Amino acid sequence: MITSTKNPKVQYVRELQSRSRARRQEGAFVVEGVRLAEEALAAGWEARLVFYTEDLDERGQAVVRGFMDRGTQVELVDPAVLRSASDTVTPQGILAVLSMLTVPLPETLDFIFIPDAVRDPGNLGTILRTAAAAGVDAVFLPSGVVDPFSPKVLRSAMGAHFRLPVLTIAWDEIRNYLEFHSLRVFLASARAGKVYTQENFRIPLALITGGEAEGAGASASELADETVHIPMPGEAESLNTAIAAGILMFEVVRQRNPAIS
Repeated sequence: MITSTKNPKVQYVRELQSRSRARRQEGAFVVEGVRLAEEALAAGWEARLVFYTEDLDERGQAVVRGFMDRGTQVELVDPAVLRSASDTVTPQGILAVLSMLTVPLPETLDFIFIPDAVRDPGNLGTILRTAAAAGVDAVFLPSGVVDPFSPKVLRSAMGAHFRLPVLTIAWDEIRNYLEFHSLRVFLASARAGKVYTQENFRIPLALITGGEAEGAGASASELADETVHIPMPGEAESLNTAIAAGILMFEVVRQRNPAIS
């Protein structure tokens, strides 16, 4: 059992939790809690290290056994050690260090989402979770977007990383993908363009929403074929970016599924 918070493995986990640069250099990130560890195991994600405590429930113990069966390094730790390594106030008794992989892109892209300049981890995590639920083919993250493997993004995304291709790529690469797959690009605006329900979202497309402060940037605007907006009869200047993203993604779902229209 690991009982010291100064143990090198504990310090390694803390470094991954707190620094995006460390995550990039190591090609690894940390998930916490039974549900995310369980989803990582079910998805066949490569785990490098698992911490767990003796009071972990039976569901969590089954996850630990699953990782052990795969030959993952598993360490029993003191509860105080887990609290030290955790990014949450009340750890659930398990965390896992996973390799930073990407779900493969499908051969044909028909529905892409691009959140531009989203810097709030909770918003990005919610967007990824919603994209996975809406059947988006992939989410492209241009420069300036918060680290998708930060602890809060991972918690908010609720396992979307294991089901959805999430690519951090430059705008030039994004343009290449969009042109190769002949995707029409719709940019969300606070007030400009057509009402979103009046557009045809049955065609192969990419949706772009802007960030929390300034909205979408110049690179996003240059890619856009059309601009759309969500009517707001109230006095708010704009919607939360994650809320707007969800409305637009599920309008695509509605239009493409006549049974729910």
